[in-house]
Amino acid sequence: MKRWLRRGPWELAASVVIGTGVLMLLQPFSLTLYAYSFVTTLFGVVMFTVVSKFPD
Repeated sequence: MKRWLRRGPWELAASVVIGTGVLMLLQPFSLTLYAYSFVTTLFGVVMFTVVSKFPD
């Protein structure tokens, strides 16, 4: 179980979610993606904050 709670892979996943949210914000094609970009970025930031408390 401790193997699942390592910080490295989860921080990478949170960073990818944040990056995806920013890309959704900057794209000019879909209003739906733009509408969900803030929620996606916020979820990534909250995820990164929680995951940063995990052990190495």
